[in-house]
Amino acid sequence: MAVLLLLTLTFAPLVTPFVVVGLALALAKRAWDRELGSGLRLPDAVSCALLAALAGTAALGAYAYGVMQGFYILDPDQMCAAAGARGDVVETRMALPVSVRCVTSAGEGTELVPSWVNPVVHGGLVLCVPAVGTAVLSGVRRRRAQSSGSSTGAISS
Repeated sequence: MAVLLLLTLTFAPLVTPFVVVGLALALAKRAWDRELGSGLRLPDAVSCALLAALAGTAALGAYAYGVMQGFYILDPDQMCAAAGARGDVVETRMALPVSVRCVTSAGEGTELVPSWVNPVVHGGLVLCVPAVGTAVLSGVRRRRAQSSGSSTGAISS
């Protein structure tokens, strides 16, 4: 299980851009094919699922990128030297917010994780949760409409 987690964190930053571009193109195609003048309405379940996948993938990729900034196999203290940061001790937190700091004995710290990582992670999670909820709601509404339409059609026949 730990190997799977390590592989996911290692390859997610490499695969994420391709998945995000593919999902964005799929969403753009759905928007292009939408009927003009159909007005405002709840998006369908597929569009919401694509948006949730896009947001979740972006959040996972940014999180993995941030976590891997502070990853060094041999010695944690060599992370600071490898990154060119001043610091004797490494203070690492892999939870949210993602943070890897090199701290000198005087207490001065240098952050190794880029500043864009945490906003992308939080924004992706904030967008993913309502998109999943809307996808479920839209799917339930569609199924109810189909079942009520088919039952009334069967009665009138």
